[in-house]
Amino acid sequence: MTSEQPPVAKRVPHERVHHGDTVIDEYFWLQDKDDPDTVAYLEAENAFTTAATAHLEPLRETLFNEIKSRTKETDLSVPTRKGGYWYYTRTEEGRQYGIHCRVRAAEGRDAPPEIGDGTPLPGEEVLLDGNALAGDSEFFALGTFDLSVDGTLLAYSTDFSGDERFTLRVKDLTTGADRPDVIENVFYGSAWSADGSTLFYTTVDEAWRPNRVWRHAMGTTGDDALVFEEPDERFWVGIELTRSERFLLIDVNSKVTSEVLVIPADAPLSEPRSIAPRRQGVEYSIEHHGHRFLILHNDGAEDFALSYTSVDAPGDWTTLIEHQPGTRLLQVDAFSGHLVVSLRRDGLTGIRVVPLHGSAPYDIAFPEPLYSVGPEANLEYDTTSFRLHYTSMVTPDSVFDCNLDSGALTLRKQKPVLGDFDPDRYEQHREWAIADDGTRVPISVVARKGVPRDGSAPLTLYGYGSYETSMDPWFSIPRLSLLDRGVVFAVAHVRGGGEMGRRWYDEGKLLAKKNTFTDFVACAEHMVKAGWSAPDRIIARGGSAGGLLMGAIANLAPGAFGGIVAQVPFVDALNTILDPSLPLTVTEWEEWGNPLADPEVYAYMKSYTPYENLAEVPYPAILAVTSLNDTRVLFHEPAKWVARLRVTSPSSHVLLKTEMSAGHGGPSGRYNAWREEAFIAAWLLDKAGLAQPPGR
Repeated sequence: MTSEQPPVAKRVPHERVHHGDTVIDEYFWLQDKDDPDTVAYLEAENAFTTAATAHLEPLRETLFNEIKSRTKETDLSVPTRKGGYWYYTRTEEGRQYGIHCRVRAAEGRDAPPEIGDGTPLPGEEVLLDGNALAGDSEFFALGTFDLSVDGTLLAYSTDFSGDERFTLRVKDLTTGADRPDVIENVFYGSAWSADGSTLFYTTVDEAWRPNRVWRHAMGTTGDDALVFEEPDERFWVGIELTRSERFLLIDVNSKVTSEVLVIPADAPLSEPRSIAPRRQGVEYSIEHHGHRFLILHNDGAEDFALSYTSVDAPGDWTTLIEHQPGTRLLQVDAFSGHLVVSLRRDGLTGIRVVPLHGSAPYDIAFPEPLYSVGPEANLEYDTTSFRLHYTSMVTPDSVFDCNLDSGALTLRKQKPVLGDFDPDRYEQHREWAIADDGTRVPISVVARKGVPRDGSAPLTLYGYGSYETSMDPWFSIPRLSLLDRGVVFAVAHVRGGGEMGRRWYDEGKLLAKKNTFTDFVACAEHMVKAGWSAPDRIIARGGSAGGLLMGAIANLAPGAFGGIVAQVPFVDALNTILDPSLPLTVTEWEEWGNPLADPEVYAYMKSYTPYENLAEVPYPAILAVTSLNDTRVLFHEPAKWVARLRVTSPSSHVLLKTEMSAGHGGPSGRYNAWREEAFIAAWLLDKAGLAQPPGR
């Protein structure tokens, strides 16, 4: 076999029997990443992909340079106040990772320091330099970055493989040296006690489920104390410190049920106390506010309501904000004199301010028809300033401070876009497709002004549609390279996401999951009817659970698309959900159903999962991208899918690209990420027939 020939994986029959159904999985062996044959197959696929896309190398380099030239490489985030310091992250030209810093706050000054040209601020103290930590490693990621209450200690954790298993360390910011406290194999997140004597963290079980909270006494080398262990395999646990710095919260969540336990931050040896015992189907989260705990919940409130209970004796819940169908409450941030509620309504996000001293609540208004808004880091409890993030398909990421008393917005920074970028060259629209059952499905569209509406324009249609995760409008510098070449970009807000409230999610999960796929096809058909594109010029794109969507629509309507990009795609979903030993499986049963226990769920999943439903038909061109160390969607899913595609539809153009030193998010480091995006964009433009320099 040469790199010019498509690889053909060996076929080793493996029998599976469930509910009387016998299935042969001839590529089961690819699940073993320690098998030399598995590695050899992945490397052969990489070699084939390299050869098949060699003609795109000049375009890839052009696209990479366009991204780079539009990006302010030496830059600095808007500083965030905590205690006596302003904290920020900056980047330097030519360096892959951020540098985390702080400067002392000037006495009596509430506004953040001027950030100038992005170079170090006067009096800067470097807390962590990601570039120095990464060294020569091919992959690097931070898992936690957590300052003690007094700002003298920094807990941080690192991952050098992409498997999201971190090593936790503590840096003494008074000396600049790491303390001897080192803890291996921890999960994301941590939390400090009020006096910094104790650090809490979480670990995972064999299925990569965070199930334990531990307490580490600083300066000790003995066994840490187990604070909480969750035996129910449906639930994840996390640990956090409230903004008020009064309580440690142990968050316990399944897909549909929650429980929160509290520990006084000034008494870290205390036993955790439950705010409200878990009840199946009831979700709630906690925010501390003075004498009460605020409770955002869905108990009798499909789109959530806000209540409170006593800190001293948690019990009955008193309603603060009634449930309003169609207005999904997402989050509440509590400050000494105000509450700030993040919400969504009519497919758009919003911010509502609730003053606590007599003034009427108000919603912050924004001018564009499509946008996304939400809270930024707000670390201070006693403040009248709320920081938010705003963006749209044509407006770069912007950071505002809102005066909570007046509602006035102050722009602190808009992400620079270098070169001749002009937002007036682009237009954004909201379209509505009609699904098979008559449901109206929103589509967010952005294009360069003047793009013809005669079906001749290429279109990238992006989708996700799971876990109530919303794909709200966002700005992208790499996307400009597509728009300037005449590509239309659209997001199909399909059911299974959360764009239209909790019901939108419920109608795209479990035994209604197929709505996600048929909604996406309906969106593609609508974009054709509206003149935005034609079927052979639509490239669909999605990742993770959105990769499942890509595989499903490839089987459902292969003629509706000219190409498909599936990133870390969950395409072997049935086999994965049937194996409780694999990461995330049991916790996923409330999202997809349990095919082990329920024959109806088994039959339903088998009828749509991509790997089970490949047919001897021509498929659109497919680019599948995965990572060897992914712990969320294991690499074998796309590997098996592509192997079976090669045999089932040998005339189809299918490529598999595997990052051999990365995880679920792909390559680490911003330049590596830009090159990955340039690779995908070049392939997309090639399939769209636009592998030419942009016109002006």
